[in-house]
Order: sequence, then C-alpha cells, then structure tokens
Amino acid sequence: MNIGLTGGIASGKSTVSQYLVKRGAVLIDADVISREMMMPGHPVLAAVVHTYGPSILNPDGTLNRKKLGGIIFSNPQERKVLEAITHPAIREEMQRRMAKFEADDPQRLVVADIPLLYESKLEDLYDEIMVVYVPRQIQLNRLMLRDNLNQQEAEDRLNAQMDIEVKREMADILIDNSLGIDETERQIDIFWRDKGLL
Repeated sequence: MNIGLTGGIASGKSTVSQYLVKRGAVLIDADVISREMMMPGHPVLAAVVHTYGPSILNPDGTLNRKKLGGIIFSNPQERKVLEAITHPAIREEMQRRMAKFEADDPQRLVVADIPLLYESKLEDLYDEIMVVYVPRQIQLNRLMLRDNLNQQEAEDRLNAQMDIEVKREMADILIDNSLGIDETERQIDIFWRDKGLL
C-alpha cells in the first residue's frame, strides 16, 4: 500500500512522516529529492542556473535558497517556470523509488511526502492521500518562527500553495496537528490500526 502525504507549509508533515516511519513505513520525501537535485553537478541545478543566472549560487557553487525564494515567491510566473524544470524530474525519481520499495516489500506502507501534491495534480498516483492539517494562523506563526520570515514573506509562501482548508476537504485521511503531539500520535495509531498495519 502507498499513500501520498501532504499538507500546508509548516503544518507538521515531517513530524507525521517520522511517526509513520517509526511504526515501519518507508518514506520517500520530495523535499529531500529536490535538495539532492539542487546539489552542485546535478543537471537539474544546471538547468535552474541556466534559467535564473549564476547570481542564485553561493560562492561555493551551492544554491542560495533565500535568493531563489525571493525571486519565485514574489512572482507566480517565475515559480511556474521553476516548477516546470524541477517537478517532472522529482516526480520521476519518486515513482522510481516507490516502485522499487513496493517490489522489495509489498506488505510495507510506502509514504510519499509531497508538499505540493494537490497543486501538482499527483493524487491519482497514490492509493490514498493523508493531509496534515493546522489552521492558517498557526501555519503563519510557525512559518515566521521556523524560517525567520516577516509576515509578508510568510504570507507569500502560504499564498503560493493551495489553501489548507481546501486540502482538508480533499483528504482521504486527515491528521489534525493543531491539538498537541499526543493527539497527533493517537490519530496516527488509529490510522495504522484501521489499515491493518499492526
């Protein structure tokens, strides 16, 4: 069985994915794959530099994420250009890894953590979609604190994603991560038991 795991930025997907892994699931993380593709020497990073110019690089050749973020989060058109470069490569690598894990151990739950799952229209690739939910104000506060952003920068990042309330409505499985860590874990235990994964 596989599930797509998504939610809003700063909703707590990483916390939920770690709880699932602790119980025996295998995780494929789109953000990790994305970071791998932004390492010096990778063809995807080369394509991004070709598009945005060498000013988005640090002196050591690594990606200056804050600089690129400043370009794409303030301009939806630029974000679409970047996504057209990165998303197909990330999607292909995720599907390759998912197929391998499912072939190696068909009984094991495979979790694909994809922040922009609905935005990228990937829901048909998975048996079910789990959405990690927190209200927008909590998202905003966590994001400002976590990434040291001012309110406008945090709002720009939230506005670049589908509204969390819409994702909540679309979920096959909903994990409300606004009620404390114990309650989040209790919801995951219920999911695990209901799916016969014990």
